[in-house]
Amino acid sequence: MTEPGFAQVPGYPVELDVEPQLTDRNRLTTGFRLILGIPQFIIVGGFNSYGASALTGAASVMAFISWFAVVFRGEEPRGLWDFITYYMRWWVRVAAYAALLMDDYPPFGDEPYPTTYGVTYPAGERDRLSVGLRLIYVIPHLVVLIFVNIAWTVTTIIAWFAILFTGAYPAGLYRFAVGAMRWNARVQSYLLLLRDEYPPFSLTE
Repeated sequence: MTEPGFAQVPGYPVELDVEPQLTDRNRLTTGFRLILGIPQFIIVGGFNSYGASALTGAASVMAFISWFAVVFRGEEPRGLWDFITYYMRWWVRVAAYAALLMDDYPPFGDEPYPTTYGVTYPAGERDRLSVGLRLIYVIPHLVVLIFVNIAWTVTTIIAWFAILFTGAYPAGLYRFAVGAMRWNARVQSYLLLLRDEYPPFSLTE
């Protein structure tokens, strides 16, 4: 159950949450997290979903094809949308593991995991102008996320030491990490054309 202070503010149609795991952490798997996560990182990437990996490349190709479909037809093929959504669900699980938010190893595929990524298929005709200029519209977020992700990396390193020495992830750092991952997921969902609503500049909304 989500503890007070970890719930997201409703409103934006892309939801992300992580079931808090603050205490009784596995120090051994935390210590070797980057090594243990290599198979998953090769498939879907690590902290953020902008790097090179097998599924990231496939999802990017699907989004590229969808871009033409939306711009010229006003509708995204549901199969392409479903694949990109599948990729995002998998990335959220791996990102939570890589960022030390969870100790359980993420599944290879769409199996249950204590993370939530929710997005609904857009109803009606898509916003062709927004989709056509998506790479331009998303630039402010990408610039801000450079600094957010640097901070996220630093706080994760601090949390790594905290878990190794105390067996606990500091609550304040945990909230920030979930918020940073939520921000990344919403921007990536926007960039991959899952939704047309502009993402909020926020860790919580």
